[in-house]
Amino acid sequence: MAVNQLKAGVVLSYSVLALTNIVALLYTPYMLRMMGQSEFGLYSLAASIIAYLTILDLGFGNAIVRYTAKFRAERKKDEQYSMFGMFVILYIIFGIVAFLIGLALYFNVDALFGNSMTQEELDKVRIMILITAFNLAVTLPLSIFGSIITAYENFIFQKLVQLARIILNTIAMIAILENGYRAIGMVVVVTIFNLATLSLNYWYCMHKIKIKIYFHKFQWGLLKGMATYSFFIFLTIIVDRIFWSTGQFVLGLQIGTAAIAVFALAIQLEAMYMSFSLAISGVFLPKVTALVVNKQSKKVISDLFIRTGRIQYIVMSFILTGFIVFGKQFILLWGGVDYSEVYIIALLFFIPLTVPLIQNLGLTILEARNQMKFYAILCIAIALCSLLLQISLTKYYGAVGTAISISIALIVGNVFIMNIYYFKVQEIDIPKFWQEIANMSLVPIMAGGLAYFLIGIYPLDTVLDLIIGIFLFSIVYIPAFWSIGMNQYERDLLGKPLKKILSKYI
Repeated sequence: MAVNQLKAGVVLSYSVLALTNIVALLYTPYMLRMMGQSEFGLYSLAASIIAYLTILDLGFGNAIVRYTAKFRAERKKDEQYSMFGMFVILYIIFGIVAFLIGLALYFNVDALFGNSMTQEELDKVRIMILITAFNLAVTLPLSIFGSIITAYENFIFQKLVQLARIILNTIAMIAILENGYRAIGMVVVVTIFNLATLSLNYWYCMHKIKIKIYFHKFQWGLLKGMATYSFFIFLTIIVDRIFWSTGQFVLGLQIGTAAIAVFALAIQLEAMYMSFSLAISGVFLPKVTALVVNKQSKKVISDLFIRTGRIQYIVMSFILTGFIVFGKQFILLWGGVDYSEVYIIALLFFIPLTVPLIQNLGLTILEARNQMKFYAILCIAIALCSLLLQISLTKYYGAVGTAISISIALIVGNVFIMNIYYFKVQEIDIPKFWQEIANMSLVPIMAGGLAYFLIGIYPLDTVLDLIIGIFLFSIVYIPAFWSIGMNQYERDLLGKPLKKILSKYI
């Protein structure tokens, strides 16, 4: 049963990823045109506030999954149920804190955003913050049940609920927009679906998994151990929020809703770009963990780091080169002329992000070796530096200034410092890694440069032109990269499954 749940969970996880990206590509242009830039900026600001307040989870979600699985393996039901009760109480407290912070923001909207927003925008922000605060107050206590479902490995139910939510949420949003509602209506819809999903999780835990919740024993020793386990996860969450959610807030303070809208759209593209790499790396996680646990030589681990990075670069270089060539036309057709700056902002994210994305197996190595402390401290340092840069550069350069701040932090921390650390401390052959990547980069540079030059002569003004351009680029790029950029191992890795499929059906 557990094996079937795991296999189905993997398939459904990729289905959720694919559906999320497809919906984003198809639904976003419609939403942007129906809402207008100001309303989309307000909605994005509310979303960034939600993202910030969710750090009150303190990283305990992962700890609940881990300790629930541990207690299940040890057949300690009473300890499980007491832990659930302890966290229901804690999360109710966290929810109250989130609501109070929301109220504080509600009463200080004019002071925070009065210099960059109209009175009508301020009134709408005030309402959305109040709804958001209520959302978080209820979400945090109920969020424990999603963690319990994960710990019990009931992936099918969880992923099916996610798929249904994506579809139904999109339908509801379209209905809201068609009836003239904008940012406030959309925040209400998000809140309703959030409560519905959490309520389903609660029902499933109580009636299908049949858990119980004991409130009679508060386990301080257990909480201390879980807090230690959650600390670095919490630091990672904070860093993530500073990097990708602070921008909207800073822009709201200094510039206004139009700049928030532009930046938020670039963040959406950044999340899609990252998802391609994370989906690939997940396949290799069990293998690297086994190598580290079995104390394989550092050369074996280093070779796997290089081999995995090459495979990730095959995909990421194609996406990055394609975006450099076609991204400007895509943004204009997808988002409209008001969002033309998104192209520059997205590139400021994509280019430095590519390095940690093709090296993210390094983080798995650090986790397996229990050596995440350096990375966590570095992330906090560069995130705070990024925040300081955002405050200074945003005032003069708007959304582009915010993106430059993030880009500089990524280059200094994730590109230079982490590569030195991997080489000097973890003894990964970084010079060889970059030599391999340089050898693979001939096709992206040549094909990308030629295509960019041709588009300057023959602009792609319609969706059909863009589709034809991408198709022609792909039929040149992919065979060229297959022949020149890939080695025999990579051709076999990708070619053999394709041959099996073709031989089965043709």
